[in-house]
Amino acid sequence: MHRVTECRASPDYKLWLRFDDGLEGSVFLGNLLEVGAFSAWRDVAQFCRATLDRTAATVVWDGGIRLDPDILYQDLVSSRTRKEFNSPGRFSGD
Repeated sequence: MHRVTECRASPDYKLWLRFDDGLEGSVFLGNLLEVGAFSAWRDVAQFCRATLDRTAATVVWDGGIRLDPDILYQDLVSSRTRKEFNSPGRFSGD
């Protein structure tokens, strides 16, 4: 199980995370705004109130929203892989 050790939410619906193994980076969560449980985030100030629950080692918001740290970890790894794959010079001849 992965553990979030730091987090910061920004007004562009990105959540910066650091995990206990040193992995860090941002994931975009704006795509969750249309899901009922996350509709409170339409008020960007509410989204920016993300805090770290040190006991559960994950990110939480008022109203009981908490995100699975393993899913956040996989989202971060996936977004990094996509960026590396799409970067210029990735393939010879670029």
